[in-house]
This record gives sequence, structure tokens and C-alpha cells, in this order.
Amino acid sequence: MTALLGIFTSAVLPIVAIAAVGALLGRYKDVDPGPLNTAVVYVLAPALVLHSLAFTELAAGTLARIALGVVAFIVVMLVVAEGVGRAAGREEPLLSVLLLVAAFTNSGNLGIPVSDFAFGDVGRQTAVLFLSVQSVLMYTVGVYVASRSGGSSGLSGVRRVFHIPLVYAVIVALAARAAGVVPPADAPSMEALELVGDAAIPVMLLILGIQLARTEYGAALSSTATPTALRFLLAPVVGLGLAFLLGFEDPTVARVFVLETAMPAAITPLILVVEFAGDDGAGGLTAPALVSTSVLVTTLLSIPVLTLLIAVLRSGILI
Repeated sequence: MTALLGIFTSAVLPIVAIAAVGALLGRYKDVDPGPLNTAVVYVLAPALVLHSLAFTELAAGTLARIALGVVAFIVVMLVVAEGVGRAAGREEPLLSVLLLVAAFTNSGNLGIPVSDFAFGDVGRQTAVLFLSVQSVLMYTVGVYVASRSGGSSGLSGVRRVFHIPLVYAVIVALAARAAGVVPPADAPSMEALELVGDAAIPVMLLILGIQLARTEYGAALSSTATPTALRFLLAPVVGLGLAFLLGFEDPTVARVFVLETAMPAAITPLILVVEFAGDDGAGGLTAPALVSTSVLVTTLLSIPVLTLLIAVLRSGILI
């Protein structure tokens, strides 16, 4: 119990505290998370990705394994969620919501800070790459799934992937490393880049808190059991299996990979569902309500789940 308390206070409590401040802001002040989110997507997160990958200690083979693992994880979760949803008689657009909640984790707003606090620099670097690959899949595969819920092709939405700065940050960082032209870490340009990137983590957590404070759950609460079970019971098992199959040389990377797969539901699917499905639903439940409630429930439950999982991963029992 003492060990769990120590893990909670060192790796989870700082995250919860900052997100709680955001929740208080969202509840008692009319704070629009839109501009903050824009700053993260177009400035802070790309800076974090660019600096982290430019100076990463991870080998090229490890980076490739992480990327392959993210793709495999999302594909497996989508296939399983599709089967579970159809077996349970879920109809569109709620079936597509189930797929989005099950497959895409909050690897940015929550995943990067938790991995950083729990596993240090290697944790942050691994989480950053996990986020980068997932972002590309979110705006390709994720857009297709969300558009299916609204009965459209969504091909125009897929083009958004070319407007995501994260994608280009990854390309620039890896190209600079390959060409050997990365400036020294103490160069003014790199120190400025690091300063901007470091700001991404607290701002991400504030945004998470603000968005949770604005969540309308109500009648959707009883419908979150299945997506929550897929997110916290199945996803970590899939992540663990993939970590073994991929054969990460650094056990810390493998542990962070598993940790990232166990994060709560991502928030971006809510944006996609609202755009493609609007207020459509089934059985008196709208798609946006189910997404937002799933995000709220899985985020709250992630506090004890992640604390326990970090303890198990640190112990080396699993990997």
C-alpha cells in the first residue's frame, strides 16, 4: 500500500492536480479551450515532438518498433470492438463511437505527462512517438470510422492529416538526425524549442480538465460499460502481447508502450463525431453524449488503474 501511495503521489497526483485546476477553470470561469487547443496542436506539441525526437536516446530500430506497435494495436482494437459491438446489437452511429473509444487513447494530454513522471526521459520520448503515430491514424482511419457514423465517405476529412504539424515535426526531426544536422542541445534555437515544447505538458492537462468540466453525461452513463471494459481490460492485454511480439530491447520502452495502451479514451473522437454524426444517435442516446461520457468515465477511472499498472510495470513482473 505504501508503494502504491508513493507511485500515486509521484506519477499520478501531479497530473490530477493540474487537470483539476483546469476543471475548476472550466466550471467557474467561461474559459474556451479552443484557442488553447489550437496553440497545443500547432505550436506546443510540434515543438515537443521535434525536440524529443531530435535528441531521443532511442535507436532507429526501437522507433520503428514503436510505430509498428501503435498501428497493430489500433487495428486489433478496431477489429475486436467491431465484433463486440455487432454481437451486442449496437447500431450506427453508436457502433462507430465504440470503435473510436476502444482504439484511440489519450496519449497526448494524459499519456505524455504520466509517462514522463513515471518513467523519465525515455517515457516521454516513447509517449511522444506513440502520440505522433496515433495522430496520423486518428485523422485517416479515425476519420473514416467517424464518417461512417454519419453516413458519409469522410474522404475530405482524411486530408486533415496533411495539416497536422505533428506529422511534419516527426519528418523533420528524423531527417535531421539521419543527415546529422541537429544543432547542439545548448544552442539557443534548441533551448528555445525545448522551452516551448515543455509548455505543452501543463497546457495539455489544463485543456483536459476544462473539457471534462464541460462534459454532459446524464443518460449516457449506463452505456459506457462496454467501451470502458475494452479500454481498461482488453487494451492493456493487447498492448502487453504486442510488446512481447515486438521484442523491445529496452524494457522501459516496452513498459511505457503498455502504459500508453491503457490510457483513457481520447478526446479528439468527440470532435470527429460531432462533425460527421452531429446529434444522431440510437435508443434515445446521441453519439456525442456517448463519446463525452466515455471520456469522463475512463479518465476518472484511470486514476486508480494507472497507479496500479505503473506499480506492476515498475516491478518488472510483466515485462
